[in-house]
Amino acid sequence: MAAIWNAAPDSDYGRIVRLLMLAGQRKDEIASLRWSEIDASAKTITLPGNRTKNSREHVVPLSRDALDILRTIPHRNERDLVFGDGQGGYAGWSKAKATLDRRLGNVVKPWTLHDLRRTSATRMADSGVQPHIIEAVLNHVSGHKAGVAGVYNRAADEPEKRAALDTLASYIRTAVTKANGASVTRLKRA
Repeated sequence: MAAIWNAAPDSDYGRIVRLLMLAGQRKDEIASLRWSEIDASAKTITLPGNRTKNSREHVVPLSRDALDILRTIPHRNERDLVFGDGQGGYAGWSKAKATLDRRLGNVVKPWTLHDLRRTSATRMADSGVQPHIIEAVLNHVSGHKAGVAGVYNRAADEPEKRAALDTLASYIRTAVTKANGASVTRLKRA
């Protein structure tokens, strides 16, 4: 993750890649992100059901790192879309990914943007985040939200999702700092 983070360019594509790492969302959900979906004061993105795979509204808590990335993006031509400059959201995936892969050299074996989502989920699990919270962050409707359990359990798990994404951001920040040569020791909980 640190190698990809460091190689990501200062462009829409690079910012999308970093947000994918920090938020664990699907590529198109971030690439077609709208300013109207971002609430900086609440530190959230609210994806409407018509933009999610399961057709359910999804609130994504934003870590400080994710907010910092969003704050660097200029509003363009009164567009509600955060990324891209045409009719839709970001386009140009293949060329940008090939450029990033060249920048990475042989440091990272072949990977896809979806691997960032899987890796984010794995890092949250490695950090002690409970599986049902990871599913909530990813907006999966399975496990504890499937079937009868999902009918009765309407909890949004917002504080837990925020803690999970803050933990993920801390993990990424530490990995990047170490990769850049700093000596970092993670503190363990008592």
